[in-house]
Amino acid sequence: MRKRREYSSARAYGVLIHDSQVLLVQSSNPRYNPPMWWLPGGGIDFGERPTEALIREFDEETGIAIHKPVLVHADADVRARPNGEKVHTIRIIYSCEYVGGEIRHETDGTTAMAQWFNKEEAMNLNLAEYARDALELVMR
Repeated sequence: MRKRREYSSARAYGVLIHDSQVLLVQSSNPRYNPPMWWLPGGGIDFGERPTEALIREFDEETGIAIHKPVLVHADADVRARPNGEKVHTIRIIYSCEYVGGEIRHETDGTTAMAQWFNKEEAMNLNLAEYARDALELVMR
């Protein structure tokens, strides 16, 4: 049986602005130099609503509780992995509201740390393209 070489992945991400700062997470992948930053969020589990995934992923990656997600944008791209697999990633982007919590860094996950940034600082980071686009939409 041939190994599947193409995959689709649906993901939910959130733009959280609190006290004029946006919360971002840093990739744990060491191949990014400088480190890559993106929005908290991630994969939608089977049977899970995108908003449920967003709330769960925020807690897992940052320790911050959110609520009231509002759809901002949806987009997709296809990227080739180093092993030759192609991944079609569908990203659903929400704005959300802060409930509470203290930043807690994810361990053994796709992100290494979470941090608050003002708009200028955020836009000067090595930001994933989808995250830059989302911040430009929300932080006008």
